[in-house]
Amino acid sequence: MEPRPHRALPETYETFKDSIYAHYTHAGRVFPWRESTSPWGVLVSEFMLQQTQTERVVPYWEQWMHRWSTPEKLNRASLEEALREWSGLGYNRRCRYIKECARIITEDHGGKVPQTPAELLPLPGIGAYTAGAIACFAYNYPGVFIETNIRSAVIHFFFQGREGVKDTEIIPILEASLDRENPRRWYWALMDYGAALKKVTINPSRKSAHYTKQSPFAGSFRQRRGAVIKSLLSQGPAALPELGKRTGINAEDLYEALKALKKESMVAEEGGIYQISAG
Repeated sequence: MEPRPHRALPETYETFKDSIYAHYTHAGRVFPWRESTSPWGVLVSEFMLQQTQTERVVPYWEQWMHRWSTPEKLNRASLEEALREWSGLGYNRRCRYIKECARIITEDHGGKVPQTPAELLPLPGIGAYTAGAIACFAYNYPGVFIETNIRSAVIHFFFQGREGVKDTEIIPILEASLDRENPRRWYWALMDYGAALKKVTINPSRKSAHYTKQSPFAGSFRQRRGAVIKSLLSQGPAALPELGKRTGINAEDLYEALKALKKESMVAEEGGIYQISAG
């Protein structure tokens, strides 16, 4: 039987908001992309934060923004330069997405990051959450979006004892409780509360119908892709046999990794020699 969407009384929303803001006042986190909410800096942070611990992102974000403080500056750099700066963060395609976003923002938007989720969605690598988050944190846009820490906070307050909570049940609560005068601060507070919950209790987002456990990195296709990029960056272009020796990846798996990287324009091949794409 399909669970009914949760309906909370207005005073419950007020209690919810009071609790979230009380925690934020005393234990809100401080990050450089919150202190300086430049739209470009926010966009870069949202890509870097995808599936990466916040503390790991801080030095990468600071170095990136020091070197490429605007989309125009990154657009003038090569993909190889960007990947070198990205090295160690993982999920290298995110770097490619930022690079492509920089080109489109420079060429089609006069160097200005779009302001609304609808305008942001067509950019490479940007889905519903990222579009909503960039619009909110960069421009204080009062939209509704959801990610794991937001889920955790809402489930903790409104779905005690429930399993399989759907986002369609959470979204109406977010709409009803949204601080429309300062959505930026509200979502920071929500995320910080959700992150804090994971340190003191079982992660509430595990009760979400959308929860998936991240697969191991060791031996994965993602690891092989990363090894190829790392080799081409550190040791230069190479043919498939040489790449196999460098990375220790068997020929079949290496070919599949290179095929995927070529399709994403991460790697280029000419005359059997593979190198980082010039893009």
